[in-house]
Amino acid sequence: MNNEMNAPALTLSTDLSTMDWPRITAWLAGSYWSPGISQHYVEQAARASTVVIGAFVDGQQVGYARVISDTVRFAYLADVYVDEAYRGGGISKKIISELLSSPILAGVSRCFLLTGNAHGLYEQFGFQVFPAPERMMVRENPSGIDFTQTPI
Repeated sequence: MNNEMNAPALTLSTDLSTMDWPRITAWLAGSYWSPGISQHYVEQAARASTVVIGAFVDGQQVGYARVISDTVRFAYLADVYVDEAYRGGGISKKIISELLSSPILAGVSRCFLLTGNAHGLYEQFGFQVFPAPERMMVRENPSGIDFTQTPI
């Protein structure tokens, strides 16, 4: 028997109104890259992103990711997450493939990301360790937003 035939249909959406914000917030708030983030800031980040995508099985959101870009020189792939119960079935690959093939990102020169544990996944899409880390810098803002708090 072909398991693919019995697998529930996966649908992808870039429509922000289809996103399950409480579910996405729970995923991201429990992640190592944005621990404790509030739903207010999850939604704010999505609205400010170039492309946002959700993965759904039988109407339930099972994955999420977004890209921030100037649509010419750079893009940054962020918040790639697949619900633990749905991992291992290729959903993250479908999400990433769909994002990277988005027409608005088609001509972008470089796409960046940070990952602590998924190098093998991203290498399948042509990502590699930054070739000149001595050129890359970061600025931490000491008075930056506490994204775990919802503004009043």
